[in-house]
Amino acid sequence: MWLIYALLAAVCFGFRGVLYHWASKQGLERNLMLLGVFAGGAVLCLVPALLLRQPWETTALAGVLMGTFSFVANACIFKGFAVGKASLIAILTGLPPVVVLLLAYVVWGEAINVWQLGAFALIVAGILLVRYSNDLSLRNLQGAQWGLLAMLFFGFNDMAGKLSTRLEAELFPTLVCMFVTGCLWFGGSWLLDLRRARSRRMRAPAADAVLGEASSDSANPAPARRWTPRRTFFTGMLIGTTNAVGMIVIINAFAVGITGLVSAVVALNVLIILLYSRVVLKERFGRLEIGGMATAIVGLVLLRLFELVA
Repeated sequence: MWLIYALLAAVCFGFRGVLYHWASKQGLERNLMLLGVFAGGAVLCLVPALLLRQPWETTALAGVLMGTFSFVANACIFKGFAVGKASLIAILTGLPPVVVLLLAYVVWGEAINVWQLGAFALIVAGILLVRYSNDLSLRNLQGAQWGLLAMLFFGFNDMAGKLSTRLEAELFPTLVCMFVTGCLWFGGSWLLDLRRARSRRMRAPAADAVLGEASSDSANPAPARRWTPRRTFFTGMLIGTTNAVGMIVIINAFAVGITGLVSAVVALNVLIILLYSRVVLKERFGRLEIGGMATAIVGLVLLRLFELVA
């Protein structure tokens, strides 16, 4: 059953990635949009928490860790893409399942058999092949530190999700804590960005400010009119439904599955993004991408077979 939950989470996070890609092309303010994403998740999880009358216990505070780790991981990946090589950052952000597998073994003693390890290796290898870029060079490692931090904190986020199930925390109160924590982090970052922008405008000469605003409006008038703060926020809330549903099913997968294997299967969400790029964006697949997808699918099939045999 855990495999079904993990695959559903991969689909949800894949669609979330597609929507993130679309949003990035619309000129949305990133922190405000992500504030909307987490606010949408908080509302979506608060309703069933109240309807089901799930108790709000201290174990639900595991969600605070999840929200914090998610914020730090996202901040690191965006910083890495800003200052480093996209191919390197993409590869590093495909490695959290390895971090999770090792940490789960060290912290909780979770082990997998040799057949599951082989399937795990195939899935991770397939993900890395899909994300690999031929222009990657060992001499060009700018942003590697941010990619490594993103890898670690995405892994920590999965570990915190598993921790909530080991503590037997109620699902929806835990997720509400997670999404509210994310709202506080992203909301604070958005307000800080506004304050910095306001300070820069106040320091600039009035004439330069007027000219700058005029040139900005004339160069890109449509996004300024279309993407108001309110519309950006509510668009983020709609995108947040995919994130919230994905978190619901991944927590259920962690509850009954081995942490590292669940993380590896969920990482297959990159295949959904690839399918989108092929069908919608009309991008061609290279040999490495095709080989990576085939390798990951073979690993997934073997993982299912080994589960049935076991």
